[in-house]
Amino acid sequence: MQYKSTTNLDYWRLNVDKDGRQTWVYLASEEERANWPQTPYDRYWLGIYNEAPELPSPCTPLDSARNGFEFYRHLQTPSGHWAGEYGGPMFLLPGFVIVNYVTGTPWLKGQREEIIRYIKNRAHPDDGGWGIHIESDSTVFGTALNYVSLRLLGVDAEDPVCIRARATLHRLGGATGIPSWGKFWLSILNVYDWEGNNPIPPELWLLPYWMPVHPGRMWIHTRMVYLPMGYLYGIRFRAKETELIHQLRQELYVTPYEEIYWPAQRNNVCPVDVYCPHTKIFDMLNVLLSIYEKIPNGWLRKLALDQSLKHIRAEDKNTKYCDLAPVNKAMNKLVIWIVDGPDSESFKQHCYRDQDSFWLGAEGIMCNGTNGSQLWDTAFMVQALVESGLAEEKSFKPHMVRALEYIDASQFKEDCEDRWALSYREISKGGWGFSNRDQSYPVSDCCAEAMKSTLLLQNKLTSMPKLISDERLFDTINVLFSMTNPDGGFCSYERRRGSYLLEWLNPAEVFGNIMIEYCYPECTTAVLLGLTTFRKHFPDHQSEEINDLIKRAAQYIKNSQLPDGSWYGSWAICFTYATWFGIESLSSIGESYENSDNVKRACDFLVSKQMKDGGWGEKYKSCELHTYVHHDTSQVVMTSWAVMSLMAAQYPDESVIRAGIKVIMSRQQPNGEWLQEGIEGVFNHNCMISYPNYKFAFTIWALGRYARLYGNPKLA
Repeated sequence: MQYKSTTNLDYWRLNVDKDGRQTWVYLASEEERANWPQTPYDRYWLGIYNEAPELPSPCTPLDSARNGFEFYRHLQTPSGHWAGEYGGPMFLLPGFVIVNYVTGTPWLKGQREEIIRYIKNRAHPDDGGWGIHIESDSTVFGTALNYVSLRLLGVDAEDPVCIRARATLHRLGGATGIPSWGKFWLSILNVYDWEGNNPIPPELWLLPYWMPVHPGRMWIHTRMVYLPMGYLYGIRFRAKETELIHQLRQELYVTPYEEIYWPAQRNNVCPVDVYCPHTKIFDMLNVLLSIYEKIPNGWLRKLALDQSLKHIRAEDKNTKYCDLAPVNKAMNKLVIWIVDGPDSESFKQHCYRDQDSFWLGAEGIMCNGTNGSQLWDTAFMVQALVESGLAEEKSFKPHMVRALEYIDASQFKEDCEDRWALSYREISKGGWGFSNRDQSYPVSDCCAEAMKSTLLLQNKLTSMPKLISDERLFDTINVLFSMTNPDGGFCSYERRRGSYLLEWLNPAEVFGNIMIEYCYPECTTAVLLGLTTFRKHFPDHQSEEINDLIKRAAQYIKNSQLPDGSWYGSWAICFTYATWFGIESLSSIGESYENSDNVKRACDFLVSKQMKDGGWGEKYKSCELHTYVHHDTSQVVMTSWAVMSLMAAQYPDESVIRAGIKVIMSRQQPNGEWLQEGIEGVFNHNCMISYPNYKFAFTIWALGRYARLYGNPKLA
């Protein structure tokens, strides 16, 4: 059952500023709406856009690509980026709901209703529960947190959605078996006892950096989440008891709340939730830490809390209160409310920046995985248009100018303050992040894709303004060099700092490989392609160092290839995605199907996965199981990755590629768009995330590449 909006969708607008901040607002007055009419991108993401005209039926791949961008160009925002949701995980929004309830923060007009609608619409059709992401089976983690969210938002316990969800939660054993992040949030709400949590000692932030377990050596998302977690655990914060909290204590469990022995719940995690079980070493460490927690340590705890608070404030300041991602954003907001109070400017800034995380889609308001994917999506669209040749067409070129303006605006112009002492941050001047400049975190592949897009726009297209100077691109090279690892591979945000042994201490249960940075074929390929593009335009700039880095990065790509010829993808689904990156990287240094065993094996792997209709489709289970799992149907995004791989490799059998191109063309709608299919992205192996703009960027790119390489034949 799909729940329709109880707000008027015609009243919503996506507000976008020049720096790419995107927030949804509800215009209650007629005068406001008259002065601010809805745009195609408003109506498209709301699911009510039906104004796009039917286009001439495409006969060739380039016609199809042109129709695709003819539709998609109307979705570009005034800032120059393409907006879009970055949702999918079902554990993000509950953090904001809980914190707003605890702090008494009111929802803006229309938000509460649309959040309720989204949660209801995302209940599993079979059992009414929720999973860790929108396509997963129901779990205790997803079901308990989203059930609690509905109740905190005012939904009655006897609402049919709540009745079904509660039955599923009880069938799974109740909320006592929720994973550690869920235990934490329920403890904050005072419907779970802190004695049911394994220790999260803030004293870790007092350790010297040379120690292997120092948080500064951990993956950036892990340390930024456990920073406020440790603070809130350290003070054992509990929400004030209310009648609703008393009701939830009775609704969430199969045993009366008063009878639960909480220490026994610390390692109680429902089997359906467990992706990464505790190691024995971690369990032993928790025993020792539990003993430590019983020792009077007021002075040391205060010192640790003070140090943690300094780091939290630095994170807020460096990101203009956006914070790294929504999980630590909600936690930091609660800490600031406790310390500074509800009337403080810092808390008001947190409330203001909450809106950056929310996204209104056709099913309601969700929480994005960050404050958006603006830069990332825009960079891919630019490369698709340039390679296809469509970027030079008169009606499309202005869109490329605006895209360049956004890339210009989103580059980081300076390093963070106290970047090491209070944040353990590397340099950022010259880098780019995943979303916009406010978020402030450079990411290796985002830096590379943005630099490559800049070079293509400014140096390959005619009559383009030069907005980004050579010196600023040289700064980008410095950022990339700062991220280099000894094996030639690139991680996401930083170079690898910690030992793989830290993974033995993974406390999260639901995620894999979260404790340190890892090198990834996708990130390494993006950097390699960025460097080879840069080298063409600046052959004399740090030429020896760049040539050496390209060589080492290519070797890392080869070393990380799996025996079956594929690469495992950590940021999208999965083998299809990473294999596209792997082949593109080797192609850029002259390797092909005919002269490279690595490329040949990769192509043979992809061809072996082609489906009967000529397309490719991979299910998210591939990410969890680390083995290729076919989707029920082919997917246009994965088909695009596969055919682009084969074309980059100069695969000799053009008919294999043509079959995939025909699938992409056949799925295109008369107005030029492609419809949303399965979820595309992933992080930490077990949580999927949506990239709905991929169905435009990669289809257009694949069609354009085919037209360029094969003379744009008639295929329809």
